[in-house]
Amino acid sequence: MAGEPQQVVVFDLSGEIYALDIAFVHEIIRIQPATPVPGAADYIEGLINLRGRVVPVVDLRKRFGLPIRATGDKSRIIVVQVSDDIVGVVVDAVSEVITVTADVIEPAARVVTGLDAEYIRSIAKLEGHLVAVLHPDKILDLPEQQEMALGTPER
Repeated sequence: MAGEPQQVVVFDLSGEIYALDIAFVHEIIRIQPATPVPGAADYIEGLINLRGRVVPVVDLRKRFGLPIRATGDKSRIIVVQVSDDIVGVVVDAVSEVITVTADVIEPAARVVTGLDAEYIRSIAKLEGHLVAVLHPDKILDLPEQQEMALGTPER
């Protein structure tokens, strides 16, 4: 990220604009029914079959503690790399892929504090608004990833 331009996928979540570095994004797909996983965390919607691969799906609204809303026509699943696995994240809408340059990016540590700061990799200053670029590895922590892989909670 130091000095290098980066492409990000920009998306809407509960009226706020977020982004993910395109290097972590495998693909963007339409919403599809997920098979529930009994005992999984409430923000895990379930599992989907993506061309023969079982992929856990996370509702980012629930994960971030935002108001729950039914998915709509513009809702999408962004399939991202999280550590050694791929995970689908449900967002309200994907708007565009843009290139951001180093001069418009601030490290999150400088501008974001609090519990939610761990999810944010950097902040991009774009045309009068700020966009939080999420850190995909922080969307789920390691115990939660292991739980999803096993399909059962460790209790």
